[in-house]
Formats: sequence, C-alpha cells, structure tokens
Amino acid sequence: MTLMPRIPALTLCLGLSACMAAERQAPGPLAEPPVVADGEGRCLSRVTTPAIIETVTEQVIVRPAVLDSDGSLRSPAAYRTVTRQRILRERREVEFATPCPEVMTAQFNASVQRALKARGYYAGPINGVLDSRTGRAIQRFQRDRGDVDTPVLSLRSARDLGLVAVPREDAS
Repeated sequence: MTLMPRIPALTLCLGLSACMAAERQAPGPLAEPPVVADGEGRCLSRVTTPAIIETVTEQVIVRPAVLDSDGSLRSPAAYRTVTRQRILRERREVEFATPCPEVMTAQFNASVQRALKARGYYAGPINGVLDSRTGRAIQRFQRDRGDVDTPVLSLRSARDLGLVAVPREDAS
C-alpha cells in the first residue's frame, strides 16, 4: 500500500466560529489542510507545492578518436559521464478556494468519486471516504485542467465536476 505524503499546511482563523467549525469535523486523511473562512463566506486552503527538479545524465567527450591516414582507428574516443540537476519549478505556497468543511460530507465525497470515475480518473470504490486513492485522482484531474497540483479539492474543480453551484456573476 502506498501512502500519500503529508502536505504541510498553514491554518489561519479569521473568526472563532470558523476555527471551531473546522475543529468539530472528524478529519479523514485528506481533510487536511484545514480550510479557513475568509470573511466573505469562502473557504481557503493553503498548501506548499514541491519543487520539480530534472536530473540530466549525458556523455561528454574528453578526447576525440584518433584515426590513421587510411581511416583506421588508432585510439577510440574517451568519454566521461556528467550528471547535473536543474530546477524546473521552484517550491511555492499556493492558496486557493475550496469547498467548506460543512459541504464535505460522505455523500459529497461519494459524488466526487463518482464524477472522477465517470471521467476516468478514479477506479476505486464509491465509499465517500477521501482516502489516498481519491486524493491522487483529484490531483490528476486538477493537474490536467491547469488547476492547483494538490490532492485537496479546489472550488474550481468542484464546479468543473458539477458538484458546486457556479455563482450568477461567474455563470455568464
């Protein structure tokens, strides 16, 4: 069984009721990072995305081959292996809107699993539990759509899956 790495999160409480509501929730493995109300009725999540590092290994010629006047090989070329790394994307902290904890019920989570299964992202059981398999499916779905690269469901992805209503001002 492969366990998902824990993603460090920063919790901000902008009102005592938002903190207390988040504490009352029985968190599952992906209930973290806690969501926080921003004062406008929205809930936000903040995660740190890891850096993406590329490792390149190549053969570099040290001494070229030496040929005789008739074209026969006198001594072969000499090579050395060079390995280097470069950062493709820096580690960064990302804050995004997410469904609030009171929305993330077992029924809602089962709907997330069904919606991801219908789109070919999830192959597990429809059990309403946000486990690591569901988190990986959410992350692949969000990454493929250019959304946040995290197993935490974003509000944008929840809307794209048809699970959360789009506000009227965004619907036009």
